[in-house]
Parts: sequence; C-alpha cells; structure tokens
Amino acid sequence: MPAPTSRLPKQSDPPGTSAAILQLSASASRAGWLAAYEAVRAETERRAAPLSAEDQLVQSMPDASPIKWHRAHVTWFFEQFLLMPYAANYRVFDERFPFLFNSYYVSAGPRHERPRRGLITRPDVETVTAYRQHVDAAVRTLITAADDELFATICPILEIGLHHEQQHQELMLTDILHAFAQNPVLPAYDSGWRWPVTAGKAGAFAELAEGVHTIGYGGDGFCYDNEGPAHRVLVGPMRIARRLVTNGEWMNFMADGGYETTTLWLSDGWTTVQAEGWKAPGYWREVDGAWFRLTFAGLEPVDPDLPVCHVSYYEADAFARWAGKHLPSEAEWEVAAKSGVLDDAFGQVWQWTRSAYLPYPGYRAAPGALGEYNGKFMVNQMVLRGSSLATPEGHARYSYRNFFVPQARWQFTGLRLVDHP
Repeated sequence: MPAPTSRLPKQSDPPGTSAAILQLSASASRAGWLAAYEAVRAETERRAAPLSAEDQLVQSMPDASPIKWHRAHVTWFFEQFLLMPYAANYRVFDERFPFLFNSYYVSAGPRHERPRRGLITRPDVETVTAYRQHVDAAVRTLITAADDELFATICPILEIGLHHEQQHQELMLTDILHAFAQNPVLPAYDSGWRWPVTAGKAGAFAELAEGVHTIGYGGDGFCYDNEGPAHRVLVGPMRIARRLVTNGEWMNFMADGGYETTTLWLSDGWTTVQAEGWKAPGYWREVDGAWFRLTFAGLEPVDPDLPVCHVSYYEADAFARWAGKHLPSEAEWEVAAKSGVLDDAFGQVWQWTRSAYLPYPGYRAAPGALGEYNGKFMVNQMVLRGSSLATPEGHARYSYRNFFVPQARWQFTGLRLVDHP
C-alpha cells in the first residue's frame, strides 16, 4: 500500500498543475472525463483499502463520519445530482440510501442524524461497494451516450462531484486517524508512512510592502463558489514567516506555561482548554517524560523540526500572542503565497488565518440544493489556507478557502506567523 502522501501535492508543484485532468470543460473529450472520473473514484477505494469492515463502521465523534458512510455519500452525490435528473431509465440502487447518505442538503430531502452515522451497520461494506459499482456503471454510460447538448449540461455537475469526492478523501484520512486515536492499541493505518519532506528550517520573515492586490479565483478552471468573486484588497506592509511553526517551537510554548497562562487565550479558547484539559496538540502523548504523537504509522516520537499539527484556531492564536506575533489574514496569506515567499504553503498542514469565514463582496450562492454547498456555513468559523498532507493531488489552489470552527483540531492544521510594523 503506498503511503498516504505519495500522490498528494508537493510544495515544488504549482497549485493545479497536477490536476489538469480535473480542469476540464464541456469541450474536453469524453475520454478525458472518463479518465478523471475513474481516477478520483479509484483514489477513494485506495484510501479505504487498508481498513477492515470494522474500521469502516466506527464513528469516533459527531463531527467525524465512518469511512463506509463517506464512500456511500460521495456515490449518492452522483446518483442524486447527476444520474437521477439526467440519465434516462436510471434505476436507483436502493430507495433507502438517500435518507441514509445525504449529509446536509436540506433541499434534497430528509436525512439520518449526523451524530448517529456510526449506527448504520446495514448496509454492510460489501453492499456499499456494490452501490459504488452500480453508480459507476451508470455514470460511464451517461458520459459516453449523452448527446452534445446533454453532455454540456452534465459536465459542471460531474466536475463538482469529483472535487466533492476529493474533499471526502481527505476527511476519510482525518476521520480514521481520530478513530484510531481512541483505540488503546493505537493501530497504524500504514506502517511505512512518513511525514512529507519539508522545505527546511530557515526562519526568516519575508517583507511585503503595502499594496492593493486581487484575491479570490480569477481563472477559467474549477473553483468553489466561496473562492469568488475575485476582488481588490489592501495588504501590508507586513513581515510573514517563510516557514511553518514547528513542534520544537510548540514545545517551548508548552514549557513556558502556554496552556496555563490565561492572558494568552481568547475567552472561548480558555474555556475550551479548561473543559477539554488540553496540555499539548491533538494526538500528542507524554510517555516517560518524552512526547510522542499518533501518525498514520502509529505512535512516533515528536520530531521538533517538523511542522506542528492538529492544533485548533484557539491554540494557534494563543501561540501567536505568546510569540509576540499574529496569524495572517487570509488576504495576507494569499498575496504572500502568490509572491512565492512561503515555504511549505501546500502539502504539509492547513494554516489557520485570523479571518472569519464570510462571503466575499458580491458573493451569491448557486440556486437549488448545490447552493447549500458552502454559503450556509459562513458564520462562526475561521478560514484556513494552503493544503495538507492528506489533501488529494491537484486539490490545492492559492484561492482555496477551507474553514472550521475554532475549536476543531482533528484536521491536519498548523500555522505560520506574521509581524506588522
């Protein structure tokens, strides 16, 4: 089994170049679309392959989902939004599945409670596999048999379905690692896994002069609706860290009483620290006075030179305050990334920004159920930028806006700092 990072973006690759197969259009060949579909669907199965049926059933917390559910949900997405409206004579695999595997698309009908997805013992893993095969066969037929007008209509839906599945591929890895962390034997997903190579330990800050810049997606390829409209912002002057904050720096924060010093924390953050008993990043464990962390390869010693990971926005904000610095805004991050001054902007950890997840000026959600994809979550969440070691190949862009609630830390989340004159 290849390591989970073996097909993920590397910092040396410009965002999007490894995903040309997904940057398609209605004018692209049907063979290209079929290849894209097959590649994404196969990647989901590759990530699930090391897992037993028992592994695929577990739901370790309400915010996570079973791997079996992820595999079925992304399949339901194609059935619901592509096949049922556009494939003539399509036969729904199981009339119960829309209720079981819808996530949050209220317009698409009622759904099972999210915190209780782990109780769906039936259908079993084999039936979900059969469901995926049934839908795959129908999608292949639709792509090859649709006339040109219908093909042009379905391409945007097929495209967002592929990117939607890539998002769930990352969630599959984050969710199974969280599940394994609850297991006393701390199982390994892949004993041969290694953290991806970082750009190095240079600690310099890059200077960015004050200027007006365009942020947001302005190209012709795919983007999510929350990445636009592109618009002008004033950024700088500032100094932004070229590298990510490391485990060693985080250990210094811990040793200096970072988790015990009230004045470093936002009020909600301090309440969370007290309620959760946080004393270190997620998945860190102290064994005989030494720190270890759970990875895809199992429990390993904390490497002080690697980027810190599995920290919440509250922790990132407290660390920045302790260091006498700030977290970047998402505009500062995007301008710096496009300028080429950030080491490991992609492929290591998602990076917290100080920006609330809000609509860009002029944003309008798409009509219908697909309009529920991003817009209705634009409150009480913070933006992360970049991509992580679990992000599928080609799913990174300068304008990509990830977002989570500030207490979340089961994702591969870290930080870099900025300094303002």
